[in-house]
Amino acid sequence: MYRKCSITRKFPKRPTFSVAVFRVMGIDPGSVTMGVAVIDFERGAARNVHLQSIPLKSHGSFTQRLGAIYTAVDHLITEHAPHEFAIEQIFMYRSPESSLKLAQARGVAIAAAVRQGLAVHEYMPAVVKLAVVGTGRADKLQVQHMVKRLLSLSIDPPADGADAAAVALCHCYRRTSLAGVSAPEVGIGKTAMQLLAQSRYRRRSR
Repeated sequence: MYRKCSITRKFPKRPTFSVAVFRVMGIDPGSVTMGVAVIDFERGAARNVHLQSIPLKSHGSFTQRLGAIYTAVDHLITEHAPHEFAIEQIFMYRSPESSLKLAQARGVAIAAAVRQGLAVHEYMPAVVKLAVVGTGRADKLQVQHMVKRLLSLSIDPPADGADAAAVALCHCYRRTSLAGVSAPEVGIGKTAMQLLAQSRYRRRSR
């Protein structure tokens, strides 16, 4: 039921946790469509484990969609066993009703993660775009393009799935060290293009 528009690669259910290797689930919350991504991060390189855009309109009323969000996130956490959970913070829409619905959808996803014992990390959209694209004003196409390159995807990811992957990548850059750079500097002080160049250099040097 949750496989539509998905890109999935099979990896071990529970990778061994260490400072160098960890798995992150990223969520782009929404009440109409929700993006979900799970990535493994090791030695400065990210691998796609699961990436999808989940349509929610078919679930009926808004409250039924909230239930579907909880069920989907809970199921995917059980299936992929991430170590940590990252989600976009909300920004205020012109419509208070839209902002409220987004906040509720986001809260349900967070509740599912907390129930499973995951640490939850929150990032503003501009911070995510800066970490992944190099500018906090990047549009959706730019985010999709960089996610495709950073995760070495063969096809363009769905927009909401790409946003979720960007959140996960942002968290990875914030918490890990690359080439002796502290985690906060990796996430904000360097652009994704620099990180991509580093990754390519490492592959050529092996």
